[in-house]
Amino acid sequence: MSKRVLLLVGDFVESYEAMVPMQALAMLGFEVLAACPGKHAGQTVATAVHDFEGFQTYTEKRGHNFALNCDFDKLNLSSCDGLYVPGGRAPEYLRLNPLVLPVVRHFFDTKKPVAVVCHGVQLLAAAGVCRGRKIACYPACKVELELAGGTWAENSPGYDNVCVDGNLVSGPAWPAHPAVLREFVRKLGVQIP
Repeated sequence: MSKRVLLLVGDFVESYEAMVPMQALAMLGFEVLAACPGKHAGQTVATAVHDFEGFQTYTEKRGHNFALNCDFDKLNLSSCDGLYVPGGRAPEYLRLNPLVLPVVRHFFDTKKPVAVVCHGVQLLAAAGVCRGRKIACYPACKVELELAGGTWAENSPGYDNVCVDGNLVSGPAWPAHPAVLREFVRKLGVQIP
């Protein structure tokens, strides 16, 4: 039986931050459960494409539709081996859903591997799991992270760095996918050179 990873998404999740982990983890043999509160398997979430084009912040454009393959309300968290939280716009409202925060806390309480990218840290902050942790995230989320008791792992100029703190693997944005995915799958027991 392959290991299962919960990919927690919502409308306007960052396109690369959902699609790349979904495909990379599946390619490595993981069963990836893409779930969104209030939606069911077979439905989709809209994605947003964030890009770095020389402005003071990223730009945002409508992305693809991302297919869900799991019902959020039927999740069996004990059967999941890890959690992957992408960024984009979704974390800012998913954190307001009272059903989401206990899901996030489950993976920290059970010390299962967790990967978080970009604005995904907003879910961790709302769930109260940042205190005492060093976490890489998009600079605009630094204030929320620090208010939640976490320490910001300063970003490399290209947003491609990774930070590992216990069971938590984090990156500032989608350019960090190679490093974040490599460390996350190591936490899940797969060695990548």
